[in-house]
Amino acid sequence: MIGGANMNGAFLRFYVHEGHRHHGMLMWEWLLKKASALGVRGGSAFRAVAGFGRHHVLHEQTFFELAGSIAVEVEFIVTDQEAEELLKLIHQERIRLFYAHVPAHFGVINPDSEDPPTLTPTSDPKGGVP
Repeated sequence: MIGGANMNGAFLRFYVHEGHRHHGMLMWEWLLKKASALGVRGGSAFRAVAGFGRHHVLHEQTFFELAGSIAVEVEFIVTDQEAEELLKLIHQERIRLFYAHVPAHFGVINPDSEDPPTLTPTSDPKGGVP
């Protein structure tokens, strides 16, 4: 191990249109607030510069681009339990979202006393970084 605790969990990334709303709140903001309420330690939203989706129409960030057509990526690095709880909530709310759920190996280098003790260390017998 290189100066920190390593954990296993998941990388969750959601793709939403910038104008997509749920209960009157922007979807990216709703996701961040709900994840925080579930105890997720952090999340980020990123506005895309350009991209295309299932209809293969290229959307770019320009002056003439229609508002709400650019994607926002909302991502979290979470424990498996946190991922399950967030996905369950989205399912219960009947929200249609495209997402990626990828196994992740993550950690904090040189952790301090404020880092949560609830994260599960990896079972790597050498304690090394893969």
